[in-house]
Amino acid sequence: MNVDDLIDELYNMVDKAWTLPLSHGRVVLDADQAREILDEMRETLPKEIHQAKSIVADRSQILADAKREAGTVVRVAQERAKALVAKDEITRQAQEKANSLLSGTQSKAREMRRATNEYVDDLMKRADDSIAQLLAEARKVRQNIRASQRNGPA
Repeated sequence: MNVDDLIDELYNMVDKAWTLPLSHGRVVLDADQAREILDEMRETLPKEIHQAKSIVADRSQILADAKREAGTVVRVAQERAKALVAKDEITRQAQEKANSLLSGTQSKAREMRRATNEYVDDLMKRADDSIAQLLAEARKVRQNIRASQRNGPA
């Protein structure tokens, strides 16, 4: 029997006991039976107290384990958050660097295209001038040939 059952048994014993007249509710109990119940309670209590202490100790251990695990989870989460922030910062810096390189490359490409166009235009102008000069000389030579043919052989 457990302590609660033994206490219930004592209550039943008191309820069934003889009430003494003019005693303001005092009753007559079987002392041996009451002692037996009390002895059983005395034997049962240490077991239940030990069980309660064990449960409290387990509870304390479970709470300590949970706190330790929670601390670990928080620490891991903080480290992961720091890593993600660092990763975002690295990504942002890489994006800035890429944008800067792309902008510089595009600017250099425009400058090279402009310089190439100017160079090609200059070459074409010189070629045009040379061809015009050669054409002018060719016309002059042709005129000289025609003029010498008109004047006849001397």
